[in-house]
Amino acid sequence: MARIETVADLEALYGTPGPASLRKVATTITPAYRRLIEAAPFLALATSGPEGLDVSPRGDAAGRLVRIADARTLILPDRRGNDRIDSLRNVVRDPRVALMFLIPGWGAALRVNGRAHVEADAALLDSLAVDGKAPRSALVVAVEEIYFQCARAVVRSGLWSGVAAPAGLPTAGEILAGMTDGEVGGPDYDSGWAARASTTLW
Repeated sequence: MARIETVADLEALYGTPGPASLRKVATTITPAYRRLIEAAPFLALATSGPEGLDVSPRGDAAGRLVRIADARTLILPDRRGNDRIDSLRNVVRDPRVALMFLIPGWGAALRVNGRAHVEADAALLDSLAVDGKAPRSALVVAVEEIYFQCARAVVRSGLWSGVAAPAGLPTAGEILAGMTDGEVGGPDYDSGWAARASTTLW
């Protein structure tokens, strides 16, 4: 056994992340990241509370899963579920949340970290109604960082095998080029992805 117990040991083992891994992080919802959020029909919501951690699946039609209130705020309706309210119970005691959006056919995932509160304003909830049914509450998420996650995990899993991504979504290379004024990413980044992935999946 060779148990790793310090951050220094971890960093020595994994080395320094490349520029694409670091410069894709934004503190606001960029236009490219907005397009991805609007295309996502599913996310996993991670929360933390005194009893431990929780990850909850959330799904709805693309464009209705969450509402983008502004460049720093997401609103996540709490649609019908099992009424355990594990995530909501956690948020009222610890506002830290993480969201991972998945889009069928789009290889990467989109990650959001931030802080949330539970909102029960009647007018807001009514505006989120579907088929005349308003959610009982919503999470208002203050975005602290947002970035796309490398597609290797999705590729290894075969999750979207045979599924086409919605048309018009930004590519990883386009996102990176836009965030770095062309210093990282671009068409070469995208065209070389398949070759890079084929030798770095495992």
